[in-house]
Amino acid sequence: MTTDITEITVIGDDDTGLIARVTSLLFERGINIEDLDQAVRDGVFRMYLAVDTSEMVCTEETLREDLSDLGDDLGLDVQVRFPADRDSQQIAVLVTKESHCLEAMFEAWANDELGADIGVVIGNHDDLQPLAEHYDVPFHDIGDEGGQQNEDELLELLAEYDVDLIVLARYMRILSPNVVFRYEDRIINVHPSLLPAFPGAEAYRQAIEEGVRVAGVTAHYVTTDLDQGPIITQRAFDVPDDAELDDMKHRGQPLEADALLEAVKLHLNGDVSVHRGRTSVRENGDEYQLGLPDEVDEFTPDRPVDGIGSVVANNQ
Repeated sequence: MTTDITEITVIGDDDTGLIARVTSLLFERGINIEDLDQAVRDGVFRMYLAVDTSEMVCTEETLREDLSDLGDDLGLDVQVRFPADRDSQQIAVLVTKESHCLEAMFEAWANDELGADIGVVIGNHDDLQPLAEHYDVPFHDIGDEGGQQNEDELLELLAEYDVDLIVLARYMRILSPNVVFRYEDRIINVHPSLLPAFPGAEAYRQAIEEGVRVAGVTAHYVTTDLDQGPIITQRAFDVPDDAELDDMKHRGQPLEADALLEAVKLHLNGDVSVHRGRTSVRENGDEYQLGLPDEVDEFTPDRPVDGIGSVVANNQ
């Protein structure tokens, strides 16, 4: 999404007439709708609008208040993000117990490689609290004894820290539509397989059981469909005949951190966009490693390819 677009997200219980009420309010204030997408999942209504507010006949503050009042009237939660709101982006990193992806995020942040701030780390266990404290970043544990997250507390924290991007750094919980819809195309996860292969839990174990020769990892946007969101970056590695689970983790975890970090940079720099469930990379795409490194090309044969039959026939 270009930086001169204002983004409006509407969340609430599904009901008739919601789209018309919101779009009418925007029309009356001289706001042009560039894109509109809506969905309903598990009774939760979500509408995302990309709008041009450059010629609106009210102030930004008035528009926020008017949309908030409409939301209160309809029982909706309405979020507005003007272009200036994204000048200094805030990241929330969600974690469980594995540290490698969080460590990579912190190192990049400390080296000024992100162009954004890690404002908070949120876990469903407190194992990684010392790592967050080492970097002087607030840590909040929202899990019960079994690690089940409190989503109401999660949403409160995301609002408190004014989060622009949520990074799931091996966060081992599924987010409900109530969270995902509020941060559409702003939640990035890393999964330990070459999606769409082996979605869900125990992906490395699934790869071993299926006897794959090449496995990998995928960084993708999170949607309400588990591990089916738009793919951003992927990495691959060979699987030895005698590979065990620990071997897979040892090979895969550094690539998980690398793929996740590259995807986060793409997003923060505005170099990746999502359209109809697929990502596309803008003209700066050659600055990133989306898949395998360029060095692999020299080992990839460039022939034979289909078509030799027609060439032979034409030369007879």
